[in-house]
Amino acid sequence: MRIGMTYDRIDDYLSTGYSREAVAEFDSKETIDAIAGALHELGHEPIAIGNVRALTARLATGDRWDLVFNIAEGLKGFGRESQVPALLEAYDIPYTFSDPLTLALSLHKGMAKHVLRDLHIPTPDFAVVKDTEDMEHISLPWPLFVKPVAEGTSKGIRESSRVTNRADLVAHCARIIGDFKQPALVETYLPGREFTVGILGTGKRAACLGVLEVLLRGNAEKGVYSFANKEHYKERVIYRLVRDRGALKAAETALAAWRGLGCRDAGRVDIREDEEGIPNVIELNPLAGLHPVNSDLSILASRTGMPYRSLIRAILDAALTRMEDTPASMAL
Repeated sequence: MRIGMTYDRIDDYLSTGYSREAVAEFDSKETIDAIAGALHELGHEPIAIGNVRALTARLATGDRWDLVFNIAEGLKGFGRESQVPALLEAYDIPYTFSDPLTLALSLHKGMAKHVLRDLHIPTPDFAVVKDTEDMEHISLPWPLFVKPVAEGTSKGIRESSRVTNRADLVAHCARIIGDFKQPALVETYLPGREFTVGILGTGKRAACLGVLEVLLRGNAEKGVYSFANKEHYKERVIYRLVRDRGALKAAETALAAWRGLGCRDAGRVDIREDEEGIPNVIELNPLAGLHPVNSDLSILASRTGMPYRSLIRAILDAALTRMEDTPASMAL
């Protein structure tokens, strides 16, 4: 197949003045080259496209592809991850990973948590804070955890994101709103084990790839899987493949959330246990990073014995199977 590749490359944005944290979710040349290399080894013709503006220009000139391997995160707005899939759907071009609705819903953690609660899937109690008036009405029990409502890669999260008093809560909400130009998500802090669950497939065909427990070393920022800890994971974090009872419960919860929000093909669900050991969904990652060495999903696949090329094949196979299973009007 002729497989187009849509992505936001980090270097393209750094060169125009964006900070490293601002583009943390975007992809490196190494990631893009690794995916292209895997697709080529699998017998396909990878064709670099780029971000949504590059895609728009290519579509306008008449370019088409049998499939698009989409890892574009987008730059602005709660619908930024949905822009490329929506455009591809307008041109009737199939693509990998989730559709515009699921990507927008999962990116806005507050809205995703409303749906999770309606599905009776455990997730921490929360409030979405848009301004100082919202802060005054928070009545959740301490400690609390504060982060941007619509970011990934632990952006905006640091050791001090766990707050124990109203003054710190107000300060951190103000920081998030000011720095990220979006509301802050305030959640009940969960003190238990933290997992990331890899998932392959869609709907009833979705299955758990494996469960990694995230353990912080002594030199890490304490108590949180922060942006700094994630950036320096080789020195600060231990990823342990686990299959115990807690891991099985986490996988069951993650699969329920994955299916409930309509996620497709491959990704991750982040889970943390509450004080009673009940796994709670922290967030869903239906557009997970695919760096061959540094991304959580790739690390998880490697720990289970799945080489990187096999992971890319599994994602591609999941997308193709979904298209075969689904009526044409819904298969994009």
